[in-house]
Amino acid sequence: MSAAAIGRFGFVLHPLYVSQFANKFPIARYLPGRFVEAVFRAVPPFEASQITGIVSPTGARAEGWFIALPWTPRVLLATPPEVLYRRLIQAGRIAERLGAGILGLGAFTKVVGDRGATVARALGIGVTTGNSLTVATAIEGALLGATRMGIEVPGAQVAVVGATGAIGAACCRILARQVGGLTLVARTRSRLEALAEELRGEGPARIDVASDVRRAVGAADIVITVSTATDVLIEPEDLRPGAVVCDVARPRNVSRLVYDRRGDVLVIDGGVIEVPGPVDFGLDFGFPPRSCEACMAETIILALEGRYEDYTLGADVDLGRVDEIHGLMRKHGFQLSGFRRFERRISDDEVEAIRRAARSAGAPRPVSLGL
Repeated sequence: MSAAAIGRFGFVLHPLYVSQFANKFPIARYLPGRFVEAVFRAVPPFEASQITGIVSPTGARAEGWFIALPWTPRVLLATPPEVLYRRLIQAGRIAERLGAGILGLGAFTKVVGDRGATVARALGIGVTTGNSLTVATAIEGALLGATRMGIEVPGAQVAVVGATGAIGAACCRILARQVGGLTLVARTRSRLEALAEELRGEGPARIDVASDVRRAVGAADIVITVSTATDVLIEPEDLRPGAVVCDVARPRNVSRLVYDRRGDVLVIDGGVIEVPGPVDFGLDFGFPPRSCEACMAETIILALEGRYEDYTLGADVDLGRVDEIHGLMRKHGFQLSGFRRFERRISDDEVEAIRRAARSAGAPRPVSLGL
């Protein structure tokens, strides 16, 4: 795309919590949550805001629109896939009318059903789940955190919670080549065993599987959480001193109590990306200024490139595309938004304090689970 051209995109977002309805509709804060969900269940997708001010160091520019699907994760997960597809196609039609060349699917809209494939077939614009950049930045953030905590990555024990999902499986395939031990954590044992069999022999890592989240993360130096569970999975007592946890899941898989009670553990929000330029999202969607999720950043980057094509779809993430979009992220001046924990920036001094506390606690080395 020439520097003069403007890339255009749409991005589907939805509330993760009932309380977020009040960001757009203040009256919602005074109504019962179940009533709010039921009312908005009947509301079709709509244009929520225009996004302006995205400027790459290359000179490329982009603008876009948030297309809101006002359903919480609970509603999305309870909806038959064919009904959800119709709603997402409606959202895509709005993006098409606004002039977008690509549509990004955010949060649970990229999880339910066939992960964007049906929606892509129905639209005349490109579609992406953003999972390629989510994988790349989850690993980048987790390993950067490990380095800052003094963990030697080649010998580290890593647990991936949600390992059999699209993002989790791709993370596992990359990490199996880089770490000492890798525990795959998910609910379905047969799928875990199948993935483990694929990974054994692909790299130096010892591969274990586990369905018990608490036991698996308790033995890990590094934890990456990408589960689609809507409940908290990791509590303060589950983690060993000195552990690094990169929580990519939305809603969060890690309890906020970890922040309050575990000064010897580094928990970071995964996939928070700073966008170049004087960006105005036109909507408070729970992220710091000029920042968004990696899945949205992937959509924006493809618009800056003029790559109006289906990019990341379906249950498998192509590792070649993970590398490609990570390179394009750097080209266009996107970067990890530092270390953040529950949406708050973590200073270098705080990281050092966590590291000292972990050393004082002993931070014993984990062992292979052998599960």
